Amino acid sequence: MPMQVCMGAMMQCTFGMAPSSLVVLPANRVMTQEVPDANIMDHIPMLNIEPFGMCMSPSNPTVAAATAAALGVLTPMPCIPNTPAPWVPGAPTVLLGNFPTLDNVSKLMCIWGGVIMFDTPGEFTVEVP
Repeated sequence: MPMQVCMGAMMQCTFGMAPSSLVVLPANRVMTQEVPDANIMDHIPMLNIEPFGMCMSPSNPTVAAATAAALGVLTPMPCIPNTPAPWVPGAPTVLLGNFPTLDNVSKLMCIWGGVIMFDTPGEFTVEVP
């Protein structure tokens, strides 16, 4: 069952070597257990999406250069996420700041070929006032 995603949700990239935590600014003023909820526009590299340790994507220019220097042996390099497009698909029936809310089944594509997915949504219960 899809769950709303909020700040602190744990993510993993298919080419990353470590998990990362989603950062959500309180711009939309919607909170769950005192942390901001996310929408599909929370995809900005180094603001919302922090590095995943080392990157293993051969499409990443730094990995490609290091691999070439190592005579073809795949050489991971530090991850610098490059996510220009929003999360897909989001929850289109629930809007947050005029955009679909972010749920734990949404995915984010990195320009280097990685697919970023959620391991945990950051919240497990929803309090009803």
